Amino acid sequence: MTEPNTPRRLRVGMSLSAHYNPGESVSDGLRDTMEQVAVAEEEGLDSILLGHHYLTRSQFLQPMSTVGYLAARTERIRLGFGVYLVPLHNPLALAEEFLTLDQLSGGRLILGLGSGYRSVEFRAFGIPVEERFKRFEEHVRVLRDLLRGREVTASGAFGELDGARILLPPVDPAGPPIWLGAFGAVGVRRVARLDASWAVAPNGDLAEVGNRMALMRSLLAEYGRSPVRDYPLLREGCVAPTRQEAVDAAAPYLAEQYENYRGWKHGASVADMVAGQMVIGSPQDAIERLSAYARMGYTDVVMRLQWSNMPQKDVLRSLRLLGREVLPALAEVEVPEAQVGVDLGEMREELA
Repeated sequence: MTEPNTPRRLRVGMSLSAHYNPGESVSDGLRDTMEQVAVAEEEGLDSILLGHHYLTRSQFLQPMSTVGYLAARTERIRLGFGVYLVPLHNPLALAEEFLTLDQLSGGRLILGLGSGYRSVEFRAFGIPVEERFKRFEEHVRVLRDLLRGREVTASGAFGELDGARILLPPVDPAGPPIWLGAFGAVGVRRVARLDASWAVAPNGDLAEVGNRMALMRSLLAEYGRSPVRDYPLLREGCVAPTRQEAVDAAAPYLAEQYENYRGWKHGASVADMVAGQMVIGSPQDAIERLSAYARMGYTDVVMRLQWSNMPQKDVLRSLRLLGREVLPALAEVEVPEAQVGVDLGEMREELA
């Protein structure tokens, strides 16, 4: 973790779409995926995150194995999950696996963790979906202690631990950074209570994203937590030489993606979403939008640069423009030191 007096710069990463249409060649898809990974590392991106689901409508590479595969084929870029479904698994088993990945990657692991929402997944594991938040909080507490080499005595839905301790250490004694997914004030309060970072969802315009930062910092202060931590933001992204080229490249695939999205009820056209909440445009557009996030205090922006059926050439173009034109400009933008006691304004009623 960066020391409080060290100036921070925005880190930019990508969410990797490591899943392929039924009937397509997995080996061809994997070749394209690995080319994206190689270009992302070559161009100086900071991180690669993988999603986690079961029983999908695609040929879905499971992220635990894939992160181990990528760890052996990369050198610098951080690797992790965005997000791993914690309630579906035993926290001891997860801690052992995560520590293994942390060592295999040389300490490059990011633990993005989530509660899940798809009832089909919970039914398949014999876990009541209504217990997901209780299990999530219970599991994260146990996981954090195990990942730091602490002795754990605890019992819960997962089983019983009596003085359990994992001897395989994390590369960093503090353990891998933990980013938790959450929607709404109740979920964000849970993140602050667990003393983690909030992986802010990819919806929301600049004003909403600013309000979310204010909300998180106020809750950290309420629970007596240090404001010094990662502040990650998830976004949709596409960069092309001109704004119109980027919109033309992204819009057809975004429309299909959001049409199928689970009950988001975003209520906006693709054009409105592109204008308000996505990093889609020319390199200068991307610089301006990402700089705004950095000035709000976000330390990481992780972008999904590919949606189903989007051509490989468009993904690689985004990566190369990010590396060659956007990241050098962002090196001049400082992320301000986190402050507490901010005014929540209209969000205060939601917190009550």
